[in-house]
Amino acid sequence: MSNKPAKLIVRNAEVRDIPGIMEVSERVYGPGMGYARSELFGQINRFPDGQFVAEYEGVIVGYCATFMISSDVALKPHTWNEITGVGFAARHDPEGDMLYGMDVMVHPDYRRLRIGERFYRVRRELCQWLELKGIVFGGRMPGYARHAKEYPNPQDYVDAVVDQKLKDPVINFQLRQGFKPIGVMRNYLVGDPQSKDCATHMIWENPLEQDKIQAKPGLGDTSLPERVRIATVQFQMRKINSIDEFEQQIEYFTDIASDYKSDFVVFPELFTLQLLSLEHRPLGPVEAIEKITEYTPRFIEFMEKLAVSYNVNIIGGTHPSMMENGDVLNISYVFLRDGSVHTQQKLHPTPSERMWWNIKGGEGALAIQTDCGPIGVMICYDSEFPELARHLVDQGALMLFVPFCTDERRGYMRVRYCCQARAVENQCYVALSGVVGNLPNVENMDIHYAESCILTPSDFPFARDGVAADTAPNTETIALADLSLSDLLTARQSGAVQNLKDRRFDLYSVKWKKTD
Repeated sequence: MSNKPAKLIVRNAEVRDIPGIMEVSERVYGPGMGYARSELFGQINRFPDGQFVAEYEGVIVGYCATFMISSDVALKPHTWNEITGVGFAARHDPEGDMLYGMDVMVHPDYRRLRIGERFYRVRRELCQWLELKGIVFGGRMPGYARHAKEYPNPQDYVDAVVDQKLKDPVINFQLRQGFKPIGVMRNYLVGDPQSKDCATHMIWENPLEQDKIQAKPGLGDTSLPERVRIATVQFQMRKINSIDEFEQQIEYFTDIASDYKSDFVVFPELFTLQLLSLEHRPLGPVEAIEKITEYTPRFIEFMEKLAVSYNVNIIGGTHPSMMENGDVLNISYVFLRDGSVHTQQKLHPTPSERMWWNIKGGEGALAIQTDCGPIGVMICYDSEFPELARHLVDQGALMLFVPFCTDERRGYMRVRYCCQARAVENQCYVALSGVVGNLPNVENMDIHYAESCILTPSDFPFARDGVAADTAPNTETIALADLSLSDLLTARQSGAVQNLKDRRFDLYSVKWKKTD
């Protein structure tokens, strides 16, 4: 009996496959035209059962993306950007009755392995397993440009292909797979000159009895836990006599969060500046920030060990860090309990950060995969820019963490009000963690105001005021809350309002200019 492994397999896509999928998309669509990492995060996080890769001898050579949607939407004319939520599969509807074919792509060097046929087969199998009415998509018609003068109406061209008067490689392939055209959609995918931006509106009807088909109840990734416990630390800045004293303070709160079996504990922005109180002389602002960057390696090593030993995911506040080019960025380090370390740069330094410390704005905003689902981090001022939260939620983030550092109540309320708005408009949880106390000898860290909290959307499953946990102002403490992920996903689908579901992708979208 041979134990030789299979050379070609088709399986569900996983986050670890994203670099390989990106390489395939670059080869298929051209340099700079492939999928961004953030878009693939969104597709896989929102509907993991519906994304597939073809793997040949361990190499990703093809990708197939789908999502569920209502037939009322799918059967009407639309564009690719509109129906897919600009490539994030953001309109995935677990209560939808149709499967939408978002994309099928095969590496050019592997196109004689019938990978496309395999993808179409698994799509049909998924549609029947989910008991949906059928599969819909907009298909390319790459032969149309050559015959546009003969058939100025693209529908006439499609009819000619169906009647076997003409051949179109894509349409003919889809017809062989059991699909039938129900119309032509103009301006479907702008930038497809071979199709003159048109697409065939294709459908495959599930052969099961239609009146017996109902969408399976589901809320997406069934691997998500029912509830997640979050602890947010309101951290007091005070003079310390040694770095060990600082680390003991962090470990104390981590221990508490672990004792309460928290899944996450979040620390505030710039809380590591407490280490500057160890200096024997006052430092100028720029000199002070450069000094604090020297603690980066020890800070990362210490926090990484804490996360593993206390079995808790730690949002490690923020710590100014020196980049290779000499720039100082304000970075949030996220330490997961599996030992992995992730980063999120602050994108929008405040005017005082730029003036006093010469801190530069970072780039990129990726959701972070955790054992409790994808999360996002927005650092203080970043929370006041709604595009960032939307970008993270489009990638699948269910919880957003906001380490902040504000000097007085007005500054705090700006962060608080904006975070509450982010929770409502994105139907997600938002946890804030701030510093209190003072560091008299540290420039720009003289006074602080904070009321750390954990915020929810405003709807019936949640706390009346949209606050799951709160703290007393300017007091060192910790607050905890249990957050229901199933309540969150249910609210997105059938809440009193459905902000994510009701977005007008035909009118507007958030487009990230630099790929993540």
